[in-house]
Amino acid sequence: MTAVSAIPAPSIATVRARVQRRRLVVGVGVGIAVVLLAAISLSVGEYALTPADLWRTLWSGGTRIESYVVFQVRAPRLAMGLLVGACLGVAGALLQSLLSNSLASPDLLGISGGAGVAAVFGILILGVGGPVLALFAFVGGLVVAGFLLLAGRRGDGDYRLIVAGVGISFLCAAITSYLMVRAKVELAQSALIWLTGSLASTPWWNVLVVLVVGVLSIPAVVACARWLPLTQLGPGTAVSLGVRPGLVRIVAVVVAVLLTATTCAFVGPISFVALCAPAIARPLLGHGAVGLGTSAGAGAALLVAADLVAQYAIPGVSLPVGVVTGAIGSLFLLWLLTTSKGRHL
Repeated sequence: MTAVSAIPAPSIATVRARVQRRRLVVGVGVGIAVVLLAAISLSVGEYALTPADLWRTLWSGGTRIESYVVFQVRAPRLAMGLLVGACLGVAGALLQSLLSNSLASPDLLGISGGAGVAAVFGILILGVGGPVLALFAFVGGLVVAGFLLLAGRRGDGDYRLIVAGVGISFLCAAITSYLMVRAKVELAQSALIWLTGSLASTPWWNVLVVLVVGVLSIPAVVACARWLPLTQLGPGTAVSLGVRPGLVRIVAVVVAVLLTATTCAFVGPISFVALCAPAIARPLLGHGAVGLGTSAGAGAALLVAADLVAQYAIPGVSLPVGVVTGAIGSLFLLWLLTTSKGRHL
């Protein structure tokens, strides 16, 4: 009788090295994709630039027209697209990891809807804008998130929480429609453009505000990246490891609301980026990683690519980027629900 030789299991150091190597490869790949999309975004348009012209202009060697086109017209739109996509990607990854559900995103949970209702109320009724509008959007998103947190404490399960979020989204849409119908035509038109979601006509100060909010959120995002994998092991295990699941839940939701509401205030409620970006990042990373950084890169690349499609897919017609992300997101959602990935949702 011959003995069967057992295959030695890989050591922890070997597994850790593989995970780190995969993270590095994925990070470099996502970074290259973002850089290529950024270069295309700065080059194409009615005033096209060759790669050599773009490189020279970026290093202050271009003509006055080239410098104006790059730094005053295209760069603010590109920067806002990268920041908004990254913020939405992180917000979606936080919520999906927290609820362990691929359908958890600010738009489907009603957080974007709450921020949108508050912002539309500020635009149509109070006539506010700028940072004040961002504050209104944050309060509206936080009210919805607070309601969801209170509902989640009743022990009904995260699935019921998502269903409640979908119901809140429809309620917010109804309230928004009522406000639009009651408003003057001029104000309603401006609010409708905002509700669609657009990166057009972005000033640099808007980019700066979103950048500041994103940078201030980094410590909390890093903490959540360390805590969330432990909370997924169960409340008892998390507490034994020194992590408070309740605190993690509150921090993750507040950060997700802050990032979503800030982007919503300046570019409108751009849908489905927060849903799709983590779903792209997770298979790339594998091993059940939270992948906040990869989700941020995927969200930035996705939104910039969608904006390029919105601007140049139809000759002579420039669409709001929210139209493209909505179309992509609806197809992705149908695919998610009809494949094996949606069986346990």
